[in-house]
Amino acid sequence: MSAAYTTIAVQRYLDELGEQSTAEPVVRALLDRSVRRLQQLCTGLLYRRYPRLTRPPTNLVADELLSAVVERLLKALREARPTTTRQFFALACQHIRWELNDMARRLDEHPPVAELRDEMMAAPAESVSGPTADAIRILKAIEDLPEPDRGAFDLVRIQGMSQAEAAGVLGVSPMTVNRRLHRALQQLAVPLADLYPDDDEDNPDDAAPCAGFIRWR
Repeated sequence: MSAAYTTIAVQRYLDELGEQSTAEPVVRALLDRSVRRLQQLCTGLLYRRYPRLTRPPTNLVADELLSAVVERLLKALREARPTTTRQFFALACQHIRWELNDMARRLDEHPPVAELRDEMMAAPAESVSGPTADAIRILKAIEDLPEPDRGAFDLVRIQGMSQAEAAGVLGVSPMTVNRRLHRALQQLAVPLADLYPDDDEDNPDDAAPCAGFIRWR
């Protein structure tokens, strides 16, 4: 199915959801119809922002993440009523981030216990580190972006979608995605100015927050 057809179908379910007093059958149909796009979002966030969760001891794969996110959305949509496709996928992205943050936090709080052998005694223990102070600043700055701009930045710069693909997810034109992405980069340049390389100060659109800064996990 094309991205445009998926967008139309999802919108129909959202319209129906707003009219239903018993939401669960419609919610399940909505999630079933959008599962491929949700899987794409899960895969993008997992492998681009949280690759360490794909390695031992967690060994997380996109299908497992998708299952957890679907459970989250089933609960969230008992009360939340997104009215547009863009709002629905923004809600999905939010729950994907929350699920990944929860898993990363649990991993940091309970690092795996390695077997202690004599030959390991002299070697320094490898630490399982959480996000750095700069990474926390970057994540906070991204989360503080206005929702439309954050959605475009999330899909294009973090998940690696093309602007055309992001436009299909958000239900807008590629030109609108480009405009929102440009605004997001300009807004990130203010709180993260000290993290930009000196030679990029005159061209913040191509500076670090849109590339290397977001790869902090």
